[in-house]
Amino acid sequence: MRVSATTDSPLDTGADTIVVGVFAGKGIPHDVADGTLQALVDSGEAKPRFRALAVAHAEGRRWILVGLGEREAFDAERARVASAVVHGRAKELSARRLCWELPHKVGDDVPGALVEGTLMAAYRFDAFKTSGSGDGEGLEELIVSAHHDVAPGVERAAVVTGAVNAMRDLQNTPSNHMTPSALAHRALELAERHERLTVQVEGREEIVGRGMGAFAAVAQGSYEEPALITLRLGDGTPRLGLVGKAVTFDTGGISIKPAKGMEAMKFDMSGGAAVVEAIGAIAELGLPIDVAGVVGATENMPSGRSVKPGDVVTAMNGTTIQVDNTDAEGRLVLADCLAHAVELGCERLVDIATLTGAMEVALGATYAGLLATDDELAAAVEEAGRATGDLVWRLPMHPEYGEMIKGQYADIVNTTAQRKAGGITAAHFLSHFVSDRPWAHLDIAGPADDGGRPYAPKGGTGFGVRLLVELASLVSSRP
Repeated sequence: MRVSATTDSPLDTGADTIVVGVFAGKGIPHDVADGTLQALVDSGEAKPRFRALAVAHAEGRRWILVGLGEREAFDAERARVASAVVHGRAKELSARRLCWELPHKVGDDVPGALVEGTLMAAYRFDAFKTSGSGDGEGLEELIVSAHHDVAPGVERAAVVTGAVNAMRDLQNTPSNHMTPSALAHRALELAERHERLTVQVEGREEIVGRGMGAFAAVAQGSYEEPALITLRLGDGTPRLGLVGKAVTFDTGGISIKPAKGMEAMKFDMSGGAAVVEAIGAIAELGLPIDVAGVVGATENMPSGRSVKPGDVVTAMNGTTIQVDNTDAEGRLVLADCLAHAVELGCERLVDIATLTGAMEVALGATYAGLLATDDELAAAVEEAGRATGDLVWRLPMHPEYGEMIKGQYADIVNTTAQRKAGGITAAHFLSHFVSDRPWAHLDIAGPADDGGRPYAPKGGTGFGVRLLVELASLVSSRP
């Protein structure tokens, strides 16, 4: 879909469908000559109630009026939702060129949010359907019309949302196609597009050779080749290190999961996909920051050579780990990936993973869990989440939780016997591998798929890309 911004009036854009927002207690700011739009409001057919829709025809155009609610409550997230609802109606009306008239007196983040909501709502994944995609029946162009120049925000949103939807493609692809090697191939594709971005892919032999005993233990049960994917943006010291879990299918290993719902375990690579696509977007936007990304990609499969409950493995930094549950595999992968990011010299670290069902139980699909050792970094992550709609909720890193993962036969265990604080104890496990670096952990088990929002209701949501790009912007603009 082509996306642009203009200071031309909506009628001069050539759009076949024009969107006008209606605030409570406010009239139509730029009505058509015969007053058709205001008459629709006056009659009650067009309502200011948030998400209410009405359609009119005037001056050779189709008009969609959408309720935006109270002006004081209208923000970027409401803009995303409203634009997603409008997209659905525009699709029903077979619109091809859609123009949003930017509502008056809204925040500077609203133009980009309108783009995000529209493009995310327009996303479809039908690569494996033989009946055809039907893409030719959708919107071809989105235009944002405003009195002032909003092109920078619109263009940035188009780039970032393109990366979000690319992540959703990776998430939604079945695991027999989205293998660790396929994810690595996507990273290499992005490196070919951007001169500042380099990617190194290492397989099983190299992972073992690096002393990554925890990562290797998870990978050893599968005959599919694992991949350690290292992305470097810029050639200086990475100010930000992004680390992602990419278990392309998680059976649970020997501690096998129940059959019901196991098909959704293809989404267990979502954290790694977020890192890959976020770094691609950071490169495309030309943000002035050096970033490193580390993605551990593997399957977690039961076989005659799988890691077993009770086994002890040694991570890259020398920490010994008793593997009491092979379904707590993500933290084993992340342990060595975090240690590798430390070795790369990253000044601060953020990892992102569909790590624990406990976090999904605690926070649902609305928030990702945030745990951190550094208040400044945690605050930046929270700020990025609020700005982008990828919301996070910080949980405590009290030392008592750390006591729960002390091992009997090794330094630490990868899970606790008690069903308490599962998401927090997982974070304490990871804290053993970040050295003295400021570190934040994002557990996205809830919002990674089936988010339920109008712009990402089912399947992969692309959660994390917008947040990580915004975080890179914040870090690059501060000392």
